[in-house]
Amino acid sequence: MSEREFVIVGGGLAAGTAASTLREEGFEGHLTLIAAEAHKPYIRPPLSKAYLASYDDSELWVQPEDWWHDHDVDVRSGQHARELDLADRALVLEGGARVPFEKLLIATGATPRTLEIPGADADGIHYLRSIEDSRAIHEATAAGDKRVVVVGSGWIGMEVAATVRGFGNEVTVVSHAQVPLSSALGDELGEVFASLHLDHGVRLVRGVGVSGLRVQGGRVTGVEYDGGVVDADVVVIGIGAVPLTSLAEDAGLDASTGILVDAGMRTGADGVFAVGDAANPFHPVLGQRLRSEHWANAIGTGRTAALNMIDRGVDYDDIPYFYTDQFDLGMEFSGYAPLMKDAHVVYRGDLAGREFVSFWVAPNGAVVAGMNVNVWDVNDQVQALIRSGRPVDEARLADPDVPLGDLAADA
Repeated sequence: MSEREFVIVGGGLAAGTAASTLREEGFEGHLTLIAAEAHKPYIRPPLSKAYLASYDDSELWVQPEDWWHDHDVDVRSGQHARELDLADRALVLEGGARVPFEKLLIATGATPRTLEIPGADADGIHYLRSIEDSRAIHEATAAGDKRVVVVGSGWIGMEVAATVRGFGNEVTVVSHAQVPLSSALGDELGEVFASLHLDHGVRLVRGVGVSGLRVQGGRVTGVEYDGGVVDADVVVIGIGAVPLTSLAEDAGLDASTGILVDAGMRTGADGVFAVGDAANPFHPVLGQRLRSEHWANAIGTGRTAALNMIDRGVDYDDIPYFYTDQFDLGMEFSGYAPLMKDAHVVYRGDLAGREFVSFWVAPNGAVVAGMNVNVWDVNDQVQALIRSGRPVDEARLADPDVPLGDLAADA
């Protein structure tokens, strides 16, 4: 190739961050971005929160519309990558067009896990992944006075439940879990979110399996679960996501649990990288793989891969981070989920009043995760405590009169 050819497959935050970083860091070669959706790269977290609530897309886009042209990025929206030809170093699109590359970044993301039960193809059933999905849920619920059933009590399910309840709908969350968000936060903190939703009139049906969907005239009318049924006009299913790895897997790359990459986002093929929801990277701090489907991970892995595509030799070792907004509760979380299972929780602030910081403290006395709820401008200090890896005085940790910055300095 007479000019360096870099290709990015994907249209989300990880892909957009990588393209932005390449140009910001001086890459002047030909840069092509293949996006399956008919949009420029955009950010997904608002789809269940601010965008779902208001259709305000001001914070949705990775870059302004004209940025892509001004920075000479060949964005091919609405095109699907069919095959990765490693031998010929080319990406094959639907229709047979071939896009040659010197280096390739796979940022194909994930797809919602589907509910395989009778009636699952009826009208009125929604999943949430794309702009179009968010718009469809908004249009179905924004007028209020609908019976909305959300299946699943993870982050997407609880955020959607909060948003559509805000429209004045009757909302029920049906979940296999006894406690919402317990797999991420544990039962005690999961109950904080459960009580939040109950206080705002959301009904929780817990610890049940969904067995079927009632349908009349081709439209959903109810959700059947072990021992009962909930009437429904609208059903939103949020039961997790599956990484989109077939492009890599069909090319012979290891992708059984997400596309396996090292700490620099390199796959087993020379010059081929993978990031975001589709990737399963090695985390150098943990010494093990850690796949994440959150906003900060998309940014961090996208930037890391871009830097390594131009031979900067960097590793991605950020502390995992995510956030949520539900009703009047705002939260930020930082930490290492694999280390939380053996940790106990120390609280600072008013747990009952939902204005507190919680810390997961490992058996060795080190803070391995922290979550600030309706307490702001403390996340940097929380991350400093985690990054130190040293034991802390739990009495001082729990004392709101002791500045977190002091604890971070002590650690």
